[in-house]
Amino acid sequence: MTGKATARAHPIQGLVKYHGMRDEELRLPYHDSISLCTAPTATTTTVEWQPDASEDAYVIGGEEVDGRAAERIDMVVDHVRDLAGVDAAVRLESENSFPSNIGFGSSSSGFAAAALALVEAAGLDRTLPEVSTIARRGSSSAARAVTGAYSRLDAGLNDEDCRSRRLNVGVSEDGFDPEEDLRIVAAHVPAYKETEEAHREAAASHMMQARTAHVQDQLVEMTDALREGDFDRIFETAEHDSLSLTATTMTGPSGWVYWQPETIAVFNAVRELRESGVPVYFSTDTGASVYVNTLADHADEVESRIAEIGIDTDVWEVGGPAHVLDESDALF
Repeated sequence: MTGKATARAHPIQGLVKYHGMRDEELRLPYHDSISLCTAPTATTTTVEWQPDASEDAYVIGGEEVDGRAAERIDMVVDHVRDLAGVDAAVRLESENSFPSNIGFGSSSSGFAAAALALVEAAGLDRTLPEVSTIARRGSSSAARAVTGAYSRLDAGLNDEDCRSRRLNVGVSEDGFDPEEDLRIVAAHVPAYKETEEAHREAAASHMMQARTAHVQDQLVEMTDALREGDFDRIFETAEHDSLSLTATTMTGPSGWVYWQPETIAVFNAVRELRESGVPVYFSTDTGASVYVNTLADHADEVESRIAEIGIDTDVWEVGGPAHVLDESDALF
């Protein structure tokens, strides 16, 4: 057991998104999901097992964590304790290189980095798919952030079945490589969201049964499109899935509506660009911010058009799996 470790993980953009959980404690989703990781956006987390400390201490972005957020971290920490036979308190500090809680997947990279750092500090020998089952206890999307790039979280009732795996992607006949040639124009639309509550009440939406049936076709389509390296099929499917997810979210008991006027403005700009011949599609997770997916050759044009709306933008690429950092990169 090393006692201390630092790990980094990239957040995810959902392509075929999960919604709702059949088991809230283990965070077992109703169906499979597929995502890609975005880079250079990342969460860096340092953990240290401290036998002399009286209680766990969690700090994210320089602020102490308590309440429900701390309880979710507890789920990951306690599971690693059980696996490693560790009874010491832990100190955990985490920093994001991108805005949190506006729809860019900060919980996915946060729990992925935490899980890997905890495993490393506890001296456990685990594959990334095995680490994904630990991260999943904090956030189902974190499982896919562990394995990175384009990954699929399989649904299941246990850790053997419900784990993430990295998907093989192909290069299209015209040379598009989904891991190298994709650019994501991130359109920042700050608006607070309650993702956990939306998942909790998903099953109460009258749209949920239809989505659960429809998503199976989406998964088949997405898997085949990735294998073929077909840009249009991949991101048209992701765009349609975003609309399906939001329809289910909006028709739950609380009627969550996350999109803001700026969100719709981005959608309209993307459609105008596409009508003019630019290869571009939009995608959202649970939040108001927008991922605008395009090819590297068109990234500047697309970013310029989105920036005209008056919102902040970044250009991201596809990120790899979670990884352990050197001691010199520790946050404390």
